[in-house]
Amino acid sequence: MADAPEGLGEAVNRAIAGPRPAAARAITPGGAGEAGASNDNIPLTENTTLVADTMYCGTCMVSIEDALAKVPGVTRARVNLTTKRVSVTYDPSRTSTERLIETLDGIGFPAAELIESSAAEADARDRDFLKRLGVAGFAAANVMLLSVSVWAGVAGDMTESVRSMFHWLSALIALPAIAYSGQPFFRSALQALRGRRLNMDVPISLGVVLAATMSVLQTTRGSDQVYFDAAITLLFFLLIGRYLDQSMRTRAAGAAANLLGLKATTATVLDDDGTTQRLSARSLKAGDRILVAAGERFAADGVVEDGTSEVEESLITGESVPRRISRGATIYAGTLNGAGAVIVRTTAADQSTLLAEIARLMDAAEQGRGRYVRLADRAARLYAPAVHILSAATFAGWMVLGHGWEAALTAAIAVLIITCPCALALAVPAVQVAATSRLMRQGVIVKTADGLERLADADTIVFDKTGTLSLGEPELIDTETIPPDALSRAAALAANSRHPYSRALVRAATARGFDVVAADGVREVPGLGLECSGAGKPVSATLAGHVPERLGAPSFVGRATTTADDDTSILGYRRPDGEVVTFRFADTLRPDAREIVSTLKDAGYAVHLLSGDRASAVAAAADKAGIDDFASEIGPAGKLRRIEELTRTGAKVLMIGDGLNDAPALAAGHASMSPANAADISQTAADTIFQGQKLRPIVETLSVARASQRMALQNFAIALGYNLVFVPLAMLGHVTPLVAAIAMSASSIAVTGNAIRLKSKRLELRR
Repeated sequence: MADAPEGLGEAVNRAIAGPRPAAARAITPGGAGEAGASNDNIPLTENTTLVADTMYCGTCMVSIEDALAKVPGVTRARVNLTTKRVSVTYDPSRTSTERLIETLDGIGFPAAELIESSAAEADARDRDFLKRLGVAGFAAANVMLLSVSVWAGVAGDMTESVRSMFHWLSALIALPAIAYSGQPFFRSALQALRGRRLNMDVPISLGVVLAATMSVLQTTRGSDQVYFDAAITLLFFLLIGRYLDQSMRTRAAGAAANLLGLKATTATVLDDDGTTQRLSARSLKAGDRILVAAGERFAADGVVEDGTSEVEESLITGESVPRRISRGATIYAGTLNGAGAVIVRTTAADQSTLLAEIARLMDAAEQGRGRYVRLADRAARLYAPAVHILSAATFAGWMVLGHGWEAALTAAIAVLIITCPCALALAVPAVQVAATSRLMRQGVIVKTADGLERLADADTIVFDKTGTLSLGEPELIDTETIPPDALSRAAALAANSRHPYSRALVRAATARGFDVVAADGVREVPGLGLECSGAGKPVSATLAGHVPERLGAPSFVGRATTTADDDTSILGYRRPDGEVVTFRFADTLRPDAREIVSTLKDAGYAVHLLSGDRASAVAAAADKAGIDDFASEIGPAGKLRRIEELTRTGAKVLMIGDGLNDAPALAAGHASMSPANAADISQTAADTIFQGQKLRPIVETLSVARASQRMALQNFAIALGYNLVFVPLAMLGHVTPLVAAIAMSASSIAVTGNAIRLKSKRLELRR
């Protein structure tokens, strides 16, 4: 027997005692393949992810994808604007990562290969924007005070020397503030020009620099045509819009990267000679034997060789009840071993596991959604060339008419400032702030910059079942028919376990008025249930002709299952006299599930239910909620395929889910929502998160989203009307740069005021 595989008990003892000295195993970089594997399986293409922090709009996305598509060997280039990442598939024999980075740098987008995501870097960017915004606001307020003094002095007795001093003071305040606060726009404009293209920041930078330069020149000449207030005020309003947009994008970044945090980083490996060693999970390969203790996460996909336990895999399957596993059962990386130690023979490790595949599915789906171009971005594509043409035409026209370069330049600067996209830039963020503030009061958190716009477009709603349409916690049903003494005693046994059914049993007993105290002499039999010897006697002993009490699976208490058990989950309690009492559990729907589904249907939405749970449970939930279209026992890839099928038919899907298995579908949907008790990765993938046990926030969110879309369109109309009125006046010379800045500010205030109405407006869900 010396050559027989090591038993589970001995393996556990060895693991507790610590690993014996053993020959170090070579750890390959990938960790997933066998040493000496043939090179015939090496793919002809490679994937890389680049980070380009300087992209801000849809025009940037198109420029990057077009440039990379022209690189020989590149077969695919996709931009995710939310995370500022570029996923590239290329032939390594024809190009390289360095060549890709050089290409992006050549068009004005400095890039670097993604090593690991860093939330600290994203936070630093947000803080940097906030600091520049604060400096611009402080400077604008002080320069405006000086300007008011100068305006008042024109009607009074202010001397020319005092006015000149005020202008120089304005310069001393404004110029350093412009140099510091304008850097995000200046850098972006310079990079665009180096790449021989235009973006929204080019005319902004040009207008600010020309206004400041001309103001300095006019101050040295003693002229009263000074516009420091216009330049710094312009930057202040633009930074407000840029900060709001940047901060909302930061919250959504890196969802797929967070997913791999669920993976175990180390594993206890059993070698052929019986020794154990703790190794990195990345070094595992197919065929390894690993020991997984209770409470540990599985580090790889595999098959159980020895031991019995329960595995918590609700994040993978959507099923809230742990699954019993024994020899021959399949397990997946990232799931939690709940009851007893097991030995597993790995079948897939590292990047070959189901967990890694879900991460790839989610990343691909999120990149596909990243191609969505918002209204402001679409308008911005036409903005830059139009502004430069109008400004240049104004300058040329005034020169041709013989008004001199100063008058011509002043008019051209006024056109640049008055056409500044401040109202355009605030049109969406101002509505978003009002909408998110209203939703936050209702327990809904909006996470993505364009989430409300996509929620407003949704016409099809797909629910997950466990934890979304339902509460995700089993509840004891028919409690009134259960004998009180049986419920009380079973709850005393259940108080020794953290199993979902045990917790539900204790809650039910407490609700019936029993004071539940954990029974003594209870041990847990992994994968089966609880057994109580009573009075400290051996578990196997009979007590005065009685059998030990048991609470657990039907087979554990001697009860045969029947077809009547299909729609519910059951536990059996065996009394000391051998009588068996059955407890039935069901995952109850949220209190207003049927009402909300009915409201959504009345509003014109198509409602579907997709779940990884068993067919009978899903059918029962769909019937109770009033959902006609449902599917059961469907995994992450299946949910993703179903979302894509609906999308191909023209549907704009709102996916609502909570589990890890829902994350790819949440990212692939046109819009997405998750409850507050959802898995971290699902909350990260979702556009919005709602709190509480009711589904009412879904209706409120959709109502606010549709109202915010209408108000955003109204704001675009205000911005367009403002330009139609003031641009011709500026071109004709009736508007100075200062008046242009004031008019620009007025348009910004108008769109903001319109957006604020959303906070208190009464809304109804309608299509």
